[in-house]
Amino acid sequence: MHPERIAQLPPRERIIDAAHALFVEQGITRVTVDAIAALAGSTKMTLYRHFETKDVLVLEWLRLLTAQYSRVLDDLAAQWPGQPVQQLLDFSQFIAQDLARAGYRGCSFTNCLAELADPQHPARQLIEAHKQRQFQRLVTLCQEAKMPDAQATARELTFLLEGAQVVAQNKGVSNVAEHLLQMVEKRLGVEAPDSQSYSAS
Repeated sequence: MHPERIAQLPPRERIIDAAHALFVEQGITRVTVDAIAALAGSTKMTLYRHFETKDVLVLEWLRLLTAQYSRVLDDLAAQWPGQPVQQLLDFSQFIAQDLARAGYRGCSFTNCLAELADPQHPARQLIEAHKQRQFQRLVTLCQEAKMPDAQATARELTFLLEGAQVVAQNKGVSNVAEHLLQMVEKRLGVEAPDSQSYSAS
């Protein structure tokens, strides 16, 4: 997020967008409240007026991020009603687009989990609940597609999508996005000529 773009937003949104930019780039632990306020063109007092603590801000950021991912699946359900395989293909396309971005820093959820050792930390629990909901949505789509073992297929797709995000970050393999889509298409037994580039609004 460019500072010019952040400056155009209301104070609360400026703070969240500044936090997003810094958390993605540096992780949640290293980023200070001072740094967030500075990038937001705000003050610590204003930040604390909207978010009681840094942990509250982290939770709100993650809540919005999980909502964005859920909205992607909602949008695809509306775009491709009754076509679960197409929804799975386009969700994979959405993930692949993120992997292909220059300067990809890895999955924000995975990066946060690596920084949160306490299994009872509210942010960790929020992420785990999100991942479980996402897996269940993949299971439902596989069931709707009448796949012989929907649970197993959803697990394989999850391993592919999650694993690709790690490999794209560590750069162990090149062209990860392209390989991911090929593997997903092969697992689903289809090609995806109708898949469209999806961007969350």
